[in-house]
Amino acid sequence: MPTVFAAAVLALVCGLVFGIGLIVAGMHNPEKVRGFLDLFGHWQPALIAVMGSAIPVFALLYFSSKRCRRPWFAERFHYPTLAGVSGRLVTGATLFGVGWGLVGLCPGPALVDMFSLNGDVWIFLVALLLGNRIAHYFFGPAATPAAKP
Repeated sequence: MPTVFAAAVLALVCGLVFGIGLIVAGMHNPEKVRGFLDLFGHWQPALIAVMGSAIPVFALLYFSSKRCRRPWFAERFHYPTLAGVSGRLVTGATLFGVGWGLVGLCPGPALVDMFSLNGDVWIFLVALLLGNRIAHYFFGPAATPAAKP
């Protein structure tokens, strides 16, 4: 069993790579994100390159993980268990999309921008956490992922 320290170092390295990638790609910039989402206005398609590179890398690693008995730094894999589209999923995705479109931030980029000391980002993060707790109160926690068989 790997040590807690090794798992924490790996999580730190992954978080740094992710955060640096968000900044380099410009996904932390709400104006750039809103420009990407503005399909019927002054659309800025540059962020397609981010998704176009992230999806194949994820897919390769995801399918490669299926060949492993267990992860290097965890007891089990946490694969998705969603078997269909529910009303809760559609409602949550819609609310997320509306928020993303209005603000131009989602949680990852907002956490990266937290260190810019921008007051608007801090307001967004507080609202995000409040919204999360309100949803948790009304809808309960999401389903727990199942372990890999």
